Amino acid sequence: MFLSPDGPALPTLVLASQSPRRAELLQRLSLPFEVRPADVDEEALRHLEPAQMAEALAAQKAQAVWQPEQWVLAADTVVAIGGEALGKPKDVEENKAFLRRLAGRTHTVYTGFAILHPEGGPHSEVVATEVTFRPLQEWELEWYAESREGLDKAGGYGAQGLGMVLIERIEGDFYTVMGLPVSRVWQRLQQLGYFGEARRT
Repeated sequence: MFLSPDGPALPTLVLASQSPRRAELLQRLSLPFEVRPADVDEEALRHLEPAQMAEALAAQKAQAVWQPEQWVLAADTVVAIGGEALGKPKDVEENKAFLRRLAGRTHTVYTGFAILHPEGGPHSEVVATEVTFRPLQEWELEWYAESREGLDKAGGYGAQGLGMVLIERIEGDFYTVMGLPVSRVWQRLQQLGYFGEARRT
């Protein structure tokens, strides 16, 4: 558990997400947290532009689980190419179709995040990162899709897993692609007072 130099523990963050990748990132930061997935209707916001959708979904998730006197962190990632959002593929065949669209092209990954502090005051924003896939051969598409790694991920791939071999370059924050722009989140937590006395020592 993260302790301030003076000894008291930081407040527990409620992570309004069932993503194991976001939980892993908070664990790396040694921040105390508990997972409380939010149940929101993502399809209701599909009419929004990808960046707006990512931020709005994060805000809705945070609000859905917030209770007084708690810190809540929520996030949502949207992968978009040509202005069209690619959600999570429903099966291996759709995963292959997603990869064919992304191969040899640059797409944008938007991760919106929202923070609610104990008094309920909201903060939300969205971070964008450009990802370029190298040209892919058909057997590579099949190999990756058959691994099933991408089935629970926006856009149908995971940059931190087997999907790393698909990527030619990333322009921006890698952790945005992983699902949580940790540096920006850290800064906002600091500005909102989460670290309390620890940030002034």
